[in-house]
Parts: sequence; C-alpha cells; structure tokens
Amino acid sequence: MSRMSDGAALSDGDLLLLETAHPRFDAARDELAPIAETVKTPEALHTYRLTPLSIWNAAATGMRLEDVVGRLRRNLRLGLSPALEELVSSWFRRYGAIVLRASVGGLELEARDDATLDRVLEDQEVRSIIIERTGARARVPLEERGRLKQALVRTGYPARDLAGYASFQPLDIRMKVPLRPYQQEALDAFFGSDEAGSGVLVLPCGAGKTVIGLAAIARVGCEALVVTSNTQAARQWAREAVEKTSLREDQVGEYSGAKKLVRPLTVTTYSLLITRPRGSSRDQTPPHLELLSRAGFGMVVYDEIHLLPAPVFRATAAIQAKRRLGLTATLVREDGHEADVFALVGPKRAEVAWKRLEALRFLAEARCLEVRVPLAPSLRDRYAFAGLEEAFRIAATNPRKEEVALALMERHQDEPVLVIGTYLDQLERISKASRSPLVTGATPEGERERLYRAFRTGEEKALCVSKVANFAIDLPDASVAIELSGTYGSRQEEAQRLGRVLRPKSDGRGALFYALVTDETRELDMAQRRQRFLLEQGYRYDVLAASESPRP
Repeated sequence: MSRMSDGAALSDGDLLLLETAHPRFDAARDELAPIAETVKTPEALHTYRLTPLSIWNAAATGMRLEDVVGRLRRNLRLGLSPALEELVSSWFRRYGAIVLRASVGGLELEARDDATLDRVLEDQEVRSIIIERTGARARVPLEERGRLKQALVRTGYPARDLAGYASFQPLDIRMKVPLRPYQQEALDAFFGSDEAGSGVLVLPCGAGKTVIGLAAIARVGCEALVVTSNTQAARQWAREAVEKTSLREDQVGEYSGAKKLVRPLTVTTYSLLITRPRGSSRDQTPPHLELLSRAGFGMVVYDEIHLLPAPVFRATAAIQAKRRLGLTATLVREDGHEADVFALVGPKRAEVAWKRLEALRFLAEARCLEVRVPLAPSLRDRYAFAGLEEAFRIAATNPRKEEVALALMERHQDEPVLVIGTYLDQLERISKASRSPLVTGATPEGERERLYRAFRTGEEKALCVSKVANFAIDLPDASVAIELSGTYGSRQEEAQRLGRVLRPKSDGRGALFYALVTDETRELDMAQRRQRFLLEQGYRYDVLAASESPRP
C-alpha cells in the first residue's frame, strides 16, 4: 500500500500537481523537472506530465529506474500508486529494448525478445522497412536508418542506435581555452554513452554552448558543419572558432546568402538550408540541404535545436551515419516535434540547470517579474472586435505599457537598463520620452557599436532595442531588462532576452527581468508560455499589478 509523505505533489494518473506554497516546492520542482514535462504553471498549482519521452530522456542521461521511482516516491504526498509505478517502469524498460547495429550490406535490428519484435512489427511503416526476420532479429536497409528510428519512437520502442558512423575528412583542431567544469561534464556525457556521437545538450543562454560545440568537434577531430538560427549567430561561431581553437580564418567558411564558402568548418543557417529557388515547387528539395550530407563532414552541430525546421528533419533522417549534436536552452518546441529531435538527433545527454550556474556564479541571480497592465479604455471596444493579429498588436502596444516602462526606467535610473520590444513606433516613443538611444536592425553598424560602447562604459544608462536583442551577439550586458512585447510567447525568444541580464555582475548584484503584459487580453496566454519556460529553468516567477513595486 502506498504510504503518505510530506511531498509537495499530488498525482492524477500521469499528471503531477505541485503546490507552489508547499515548503518543499523548490526541492520537488528540481527533482521532478528532469523526469516530467511542464504542462501549465498558474500561480498556486503547477502541472507536470509523465510521458514516455520524458522518461526516455531521463534514461538517456544515465538515470536508473530506481532513481526515477525514488524521485516520485519522495515527492508524491499520497505515495506512488502501483499503477503509476508500473506505467513509468514500462516506459523506462522500453528504452533500449530495440538495438540497431551495423551488419554486412546494411543494418540489423535486434529486439530484446521475439515478443518485442512482434509488437513493433504491428506498425505498418516498421513492417514496410524490414527486409527479413530471423527470431528477434531483422535486416534493415542502410538508407532507412532514420525513418526506422522515427517509426520506432512512434511505436513506443525507441531504438538504441549502435550502428556507428561513416568515415570523414580529419581535421587538426585543438581548443585554446579551458572548459568550465560543467561544460566538460556536458561534453563527457555526450561522448560517454554507448551511442556516443549523437544527442542533445541543454544549457542556459550564457553558458557557452558554442565552446562546447567546438570542443565536441575537436574531440572527434573531423571536418564539421554548424547550423545556426541566423547569420549573426553563424558569424559568432566563425569568430569563436578562430579565437578559441587552433583553426585559421581560411579554415572556417560562412555559407550564407552573402557568401557560399565551404571549408573544413562551415557555418550556415536553417533558413538558408530550406530556401528554394523562386518559382520552384514545394515538393522540390531545397538545393542547399545537400550541404548536410557532404562526405567530408563527420559531425553536424545543430545550434538552437528547438528551431530546426521540418525539411531539415527530413534531411537529417538521411544522414544518420554522421555524428549529430544538438544544443539548446530548452527541449520544448513550439511545433510539438520533440519526438523527432529524440529520434533523429538523439536523446538528451545532459542538462545544466540555470540555477546551478547561478550558485557557481557563472550567471547572475535573476528575478522574473510579470507586470499586469490594464488596457487603455479607449482601446477596449477596438480590441473586442479585432481579428487575431490586430488584437495581438493592440495588446502589445497598449499605451499604458509605455507609462509603466518609463516609471521602471526612472526607478532603475542608476542601473544599465535594456527596453526590448517588437514594434518600432512604441520603442521610438519610449526612446524619445526617456531620452535613451534606439537601436534597430536599420541602425548602421558603426553607430550601433558606438552606442553599445557608451552603454558598456555607463555613458548611456538605458538602450531601447528592437528584435536585434534576440540575436545581437555583441549587445552589452544589462542589470535590468524591460520586455514590452514578444513573438507570441516564444520560449526561444524568452531565453535569448533573459540571457541579456544573466552575465555575472562585477559587484555581485542580481538581475531583474520585467515582462509587461496587458491584462484580460490574449497576451495572458502568451505569458503562460513564458512563465512555463522560466519555471522549467528553476526561476520563481512573480506576477504584479502595474501599481505594485517589486519586493526588495
């Protein structure tokens, strides 16, 4: 019989309900986050769901079944029911029940037993891929490796892929900088499993994911392709490769709209890989996707893996004989394709918590404050009858937000403040009213660098910045960020923006991240996504009325 405990969570089937007011809330959240997916996070009760994918990812990081069960027993107030324990155990045991190995002329699928293979062969797609079965084994065409792994995940039996990797063009590359302890741990976890060479590392913004990616390439010693979210990020990778490794500038190539240089280390973007010539059919394969399969590349590094688009997934299915490293601050995707990341890039190998890096002083301690702002009365009727896109803009550009933003800037006038928004007219008004410079994508590079330098030195106390704040690599650090609006609650955007205030401060002070949200509008739905992401990272998320001041 399950025993009562002082746990902070209640279970309802595979759902876990965690009380934020419970004295063990922080400890319970930290124990449950690695084994469950966050569903919703209202102020009083957070909801997590145990899923096959969350349990498989826990197993892939080296967690044992008894560890998973122990975490549930410690934190469920009414104890762990036999039914839930059996469900979790069943999911856990399925990870690795199917193994893929190399064989002469193809691949061999090996099941734990005949009954397991019988179950996966009930799936029509799996059945169509198999060539020949002998007992608990079956032959598989080499070119179907990726498609089979996707199909097996859908059946609930993810494959442990031990088929190895193709030969590559060697590259003499050595790191010139030491890795921080947590970076070394993440790298060792990536190479430490029997599937060494494929998987995802989850680290917060500012944790040095670029350095880890370069160190992974150096450990293999291979020519490599790095795929990034945008050209600025690609150029950062190129700069850091030259600064932090033994590679020369002529060994690093930018493959972008402006340049098409393929070098031993090549950096490109997701958007370029999926670009089709004008007038081409949607069924036509984007020509640049062939870059992924270039014979010399022994590794593909997917930066910001949660942004990987569907055509790149399809291409990745065809390059399973290359090592694949995914880097991200969150495994949550807006399109729900987390299972495809698991199947085609690999399971989560390690996750470094934001709060751990705070404790080690690699990141500043941060507070996240959502400020609820009432909609201006003159806009209420217009909002009520607006379409989706117009309603979002009305809420985002609510004039009351400008009043709150200016008041916050005044409150923090002695600290470096970034005001971040999506709509330029709104930013222009705040810039003019506060006499703070405005930086947008149209700001000339020389002027942008001059303003950044003035902000770093304290000559300018505040900057208003557009969406360049999401990806501008050279944007200076701040102590306070005020977010006026975002892109439909994108968690990736929140990670980038929060990262602007997380670098450790020389005087040891913490950081504040304000998100201004128009009350009683669709912005509250977007705010739930933001709140979910930040809570997943271990932050407390306070909600204030516009009239309230943050507590000291």
